[in-house]
Amino acid sequence: MSQTPGSDNFADLPADATPPAVLAPGETVLLAAFEGWNDAGSAATQSLEHLHDVWGAEQVDELDPEEYHDFQVNRPQVGLGPDGRRELTWPTTAVAVATTPHGRTVVLVHGIEPSMRWRHYCDEVLGIAASLGVKTVVTVGALLADVPHTRPIPVNATSEDPALRELLDLEPNTYEGPTGIVGVLQHEAGARGLQALSLWAAVPHYVAHPPSPKATLAILRRIEALLGEPVPFGELPDDAAAWQEGVDELAGEDGEIGEYVRQLEEAKDTADLPEASGEAIAQEFERYLRRRDKGTGG
Repeated sequence: MSQTPGSDNFADLPADATPPAVLAPGETVLLAAFEGWNDAGSAATQSLEHLHDVWGAEQVDELDPEEYHDFQVNRPQVGLGPDGRRELTWPTTAVAVATTPHGRTVVLVHGIEPSMRWRHYCDEVLGIAASLGVKTVVTVGALLADVPHTRPIPVNATSEDPALRELLDLEPNTYEGPTGIVGVLQHEAGARGLQALSLWAAVPHYVAHPPSPKATLAILRRIEALLGEPVPFGELPDDAAAWQEGVDELAGEDGEIGEYVRQLEEAKDTADLPEASGEAIAQEFERYLRRRDKGTGG
């Protein structure tokens, strides 16, 4: 079973909910997502691409790919440019800045997970962040997990910062094992005294091929809630609905997949039952004691 690297107590927000402000209004926030190991279904990077478009972000910097990439692993792409001439596109990391409708500055860092010199890479990214006045770093990832496509996509949060965990009511990160540039950047940001947390979407592993618009939409809703900033979703809700309908058809045509999805649904629904939580059990026990006391005149 795939393991989700972190958990939180945020409630899932309906599509038309007004997102609560969590981070301080006006505080400059950096959002970072990376293609590769940290980006199941391309859900994380596509969420940043969406924000870049709807918030009109402008690129302000980029990292030299020669320093961080093995070009036999991440090869440059050749194609026709706007002027019709052939040009090369290198696997770099771009830094863009957007101003939200409420006036918050958001720095968007989008790139391919580097092949080498991760500590130097994080130093350079966080140096740019410092020059732009960033106070909080939010890394965004997506992983393959045993979750059903028919239920809301879980987006979990984790932080190594005790103050931030208290502010957002988060549990400590208990994940142990291999990590990617998302985990390293979050850790290095915290070591520099920045507020740092990660958001992770769980993508159904049996439909891992990108795009994954339902997961992208779930990430954007969590970012909207975290920042207290409206995010225009455009056609993404329709794309997510169409994606789910397509997977429904796949499950309907393949009996083995259909049965597996039903098992995942049962497991998810059982875990989400009110009686499954310790708090609900305690409340029910208190009600039982009150009923017993009333019945005996106590």
